Amino acid sequence: MTGDDGKHLPLEDLHLAAGARFGAFAGWSMPLTYPAGVMKEHLHSREHAGLFDISHMKLFEVSGPGAVALLDRACPLDAGALEISQSKYTFFLDDHAGILDDLIVTRLGDARFMVVANAGNAAADEKHIRALAADFDVKVDALDRVFLAIQGPDAWAILSRAGIETGTLLFMHGVEPRENWFMSRSGYTGEDGFEIGLPEADARDLVARLLQDERAQWIGLAARDSLRLEAGLCLHGQDITPQTDPASAGLMWAIPKEVRAAGRFIGADALRAIVEKGPAQKRVGLKPEGRQPVRAGAVLVDADGRPAGHVTSGGFGPSAAHPVAMGYVITALAKPGTKLFADVRGTKIPVDVASLPFTPHRYRKG
Repeated sequence: MTGDDGKHLPLEDLHLAAGARFGAFAGWSMPLTYPAGVMKEHLHSREHAGLFDISHMKLFEVSGPGAVALLDRACPLDAGALEISQSKYTFFLDDHAGILDDLIVTRLGDARFMVVANAGNAAADEKHIRALAADFDVKVDALDRVFLAIQGPDAWAILSRAGIETGTLLFMHGVEPRENWFMSRSGYTGEDGFEIGLPEADARDLVARLLQDERAQWIGLAARDSLRLEAGLCLHGQDITPQTDPASAGLMWAIPKEVRAAGRFIGADALRAIVEKGPAQKRVGLKPEGRQPVRAGAVLVDADGRPAGHVTSGGFGPSAAHPVAMGYVITALAKPGTKLFADVRGTKIPVDVASLPFTPHRYRKG
């Protein structure tokens, strides 16, 4: 179903009934906030658990004898080294090592993988992987699923009460708990949590059961943004784009050492050249002084007024209790504690380069 305001979520009626205020995001009409408001939604996710409808994101199943080879070509990844159920954060890169999208790939079988792609890039990602797949013995299926995330310290207990056991599933692992379901222990908040792709009828039943628990409540896109920003997580299209590469973005940890050295992925030579030379700029955390948030697009200058970089994401961090931002600065200025200034409508706001994340990650790794 589509309208003038873009694509609509399959569960839109539930969000309307919950009092959601909608806005456009990545070609979709999305719930931005609910009656509690962004501050309370954010804190509820950190203290209990937030329920997010992320059905604008896309799940692809990649299967067949050539699945490992295709993914190793498409991504800076050693797909064959993943254990069954293991998930890996990775990218589609272009020939210049620019980040076309960031993804999570989960191995479900010897020759079967789940790929989760971002909403704004879903159509381009599908075209990209299908074009590459032509050279491999592989099948790419775009799945029609509702996609839900439940994030926060009470997420596992709420799922358990709703009849979904998560016991042995650790952070960055995914399984198929029942037919046509995919569940991973992952998320975009820095908290322990889960993402579940499932058919619409099952999703409606699950949502009803989850929301019977007062510890779970719907959370909109505005709080999702402040949660991920505090956690130092990138938003594709802002913090990472085809104009940025994994080295500049501080994301080389996602690429195994042997793949960096000898991988044949798209953009491999360009990325090796960037790493060898050293990136000209680096993604950093930014902590503005005072209470005034510094937003995406603000220009950064050094103490002498010389260009130093730019802000890619910024806002107020309800858990951090101060404004938080991320951006790119000249490599020489990327050390935590470096003093810079952000130009906010002609006013110079002092900003410190800060370590990421602003709030500690609380993933269940063991």
